[in-house]
Amino acid sequence: MTCKAIILVGGPSRGTRFRPLSLNVPKPLFPVAGHPIIWHHLEALSKVEGLKEVMLIGFFEDSVMARFLDDAAREFPKMNVRYLREYQALGTAGGLYHFRDEILRGDPQQLFVLNADVACSFPLSDMMRFHNRHRGLCTILGTKVARENANKFGCLVAKPDSHEVLHYVEKPESFISDLISCGIYLFDCAVFNEMKKAMLNKTTQGPYQDQDDKLRLEQDLFGPLAESKKLYVYVTQEFWRQIKTAGSAVPANALYLEQYSKTCPDRLTKKSIDGQGPEIVGHVYIHPTAIVDPHSKIGPNVTIGPRAVIGKGVRIKDSIILDNAEIKNNSCILHSIIGWDSKVGTWARVEGTPTTNYSTTITQNGVKVQSVTILGKKLGSIFTSEIRNLPVKVEKWIVEKAKQSVAEKATTSEITTASQSSTEITTTSQSPTEIITTSHQTRKERKMLKEKLKEDDLTLQHVRYNKSPPVL
Repeated sequence: MTCKAIILVGGPSRGTRFRPLSLNVPKPLFPVAGHPIIWHHLEALSKVEGLKEVMLIGFFEDSVMARFLDDAAREFPKMNVRYLREYQALGTAGGLYHFRDEILRGDPQQLFVLNADVACSFPLSDMMRFHNRHRGLCTILGTKVARENANKFGCLVAKPDSHEVLHYVEKPESFISDLISCGIYLFDCAVFNEMKKAMLNKTTQGPYQDQDDKLRLEQDLFGPLAESKKLYVYVTQEFWRQIKTAGSAVPANALYLEQYSKTCPDRLTKKSIDGQGPEIVGHVYIHPTAIVDPHSKIGPNVTIGPRAVIGKGVRIKDSIILDNAEIKNNSCILHSIIGWDSKVGTWARVEGTPTTNYSTTITQNGVKVQSVTILGKKLGSIFTSEIRNLPVKVEKWIVEKAKQSVAEKATTSEITTASQSSTEITTTSQSPTEIITTSHQTRKERKMLKEKLKEDDLTLQHVRYNKSPPVL
């Protein structure tokens, strides 16, 4: 039986909760466990018997996906992977219906549809066997979550014996069921007739009902399918996690690394037997081009990207280190993402709070929710500093400019005195730009520093002053 697959990748107007990482790379292409998020989808699809074509549907520019498609063609030569660009956001079902002629070309019988923002074991072959037994029109991959988290997802009520879905509600206001949709579906291609009916229903809605031009699987299609007894759920006991916020990439990274240990352990960095390599704890992926000092300690649940440099005495745990990042000697990175080309100075500490639930909330009651710490692209050197629970997107010159401003105002005697004391540099969760704090002894010096920063067009929103003089 022939089938095709669709990966819904969205577009540039989405991904706001994935900032600052989505400012530099689309969320579907962000590297998790050494590969872009949707690379894991393709790897799972490549193992499905009879699946020869995968289409990415979204409204990114063609050039954004071009390099990934070239890489996919080399890594998955048996599948034809291509990108279909929407002229605007059409909804999760609207894009499928818009490209229905392209999808149905070659007369496939079945169609996998996968949302890009999920990390999963992807039991697609088992799902297909289940679908072929019940012969409904659609099978949803489902899993069970804690009762308090269920209303954040699409909830299903199903018969325990046949797994026929009796009721489907997308993000209900009250508790309905702890069985949720994983955002992975298998359709018979006759579903396009149901999409046509749903499209007609939207165009014939009354004047007092909300109308838009988007057709959604969750709101417009699954409800009618459940009513007509054509919707089923395949419940998986394996891992699944949604990747909505930037911080959720860290637990997704841990899940994929754990899966590597079971399915392809050769991808993980092995512990050094002769003591020539770094100390490895748990599951760790280090890119072959990364340089890691043998006196560092890495893991568990760490991914280190291409050309990253890890110094002597560095401790990294539950973190993602991206391309060309540099972690200097004796620094500590915990529950964090260090951005592309960023530098963390000696004896620095970058620490976040581990995420333990499925929350996608960034702020609550005007206060930032404690989460993974994220340093965006090209963040400059952070020396003798501590950063906690803060997403930061700052170009390198801001930090360097502040250093120059302080240096110009310091006299030789002040520098001599400064070398005998210490300065604590810390950040708060009030604003992403609040990353510079310095110490001055007198009110006059504080005023001179502020004036100099103002002349250089540097906005310093929050400065903590200690009693010790500046250290340069």
